[in-house]
Amino acid sequence: MARVVAVHGIGKQTLGAQSLHRLWLPALNDGLTRAGSASLLTSPDVAVAFYGDLFRPEGEFLAAGDPPYTAADVDEGLEQELLFSWWKAAADSDPAVVPPDADTLISTPRSVQAALRALSGSRFFAGVALRAMVFDLKQVSRYLTDTGLRAEALARATDQIREDTRVVVGHSLGSVVAYEALCARPGHSVRALVTIGSPLGIPNLILHRLQPPPITLGDQPRGVWPGSDRLMWTNLADGGDVVALVKDLRPAFGKQVRCAVVHNGATAHDASAYLTDRLCGQAISDGLA
Repeated sequence: MARVVAVHGIGKQTLGAQSLHRLWLPALNDGLTRAGSASLLTSPDVAVAFYGDLFRPEGEFLAAGDPPYTAADVDEGLEQELLFSWWKAAADSDPAVVPPDADTLISTPRSVQAALRALSGSRFFAGVALRAMVFDLKQVSRYLTDTGLRAEALARATDQIREDTRVVVGHSLGSVVAYEALCARPGHSVRALVTIGSPLGIPNLILHRLQPPPITLGDQPRGVWPGSDRLMWTNLADGGDVVALVKDLRPAFGKQVRCAVVHNGATAHDASAYLTDRLCGQAISDGLA
């Protein structure tokens, strides 16, 4: 039985539970070491809730990799709104990215192509092919709108959360899966939820689409607390992580959430960079204690 359940993020469709386990375990232990933990995790202590294959197209001869998406494949609504949000966030943190409202774009429509072109020159998306960027957008969109896929992804996470699971760590889209999985398991024994690079606090695009839906308190939607009052929730976000648009989750989920900004360098959204941080190791150690 695993004491720690790891829920991965977007773009992992070509990996699997075992390959991600090999990446996450040493990073988790590095974080614990930096936090001064006296004991480290062993292989049986960690389980990966893998759902990336749900987004992987069936293989065909003479075809490989992600679907050959172009700017024309970014759908109106959620996908375009999320793309433009990424563009604005990247421009806010990276001087090399032309902002959406720059004077140089006055004669250029605020188009999907312009957004993808601007993001391709950012530090955050350096080396990411256009089709992969569009595929990442579609993974978020499909999870939130495809009820069958969402149910299967949640089932894989809830199946890994057992009686002796004490910590759940969710990265990127995996933080949404982890949150919803805990909400779907009332009475669970998890002591710590650790979300890293999370989009959970983005209003309208993510927060309003959660299951269960947030409760409206005055003018502010408030997400359901994913456990008992004893659950410790820690959220970590890098200042340049455009996926984690909202760094402080307290307005959306309550003042009990411990929120911190970390510094991952050039790998702002990378799971390993988050996991090796001392604050992440401390949050996991607190849950295991």
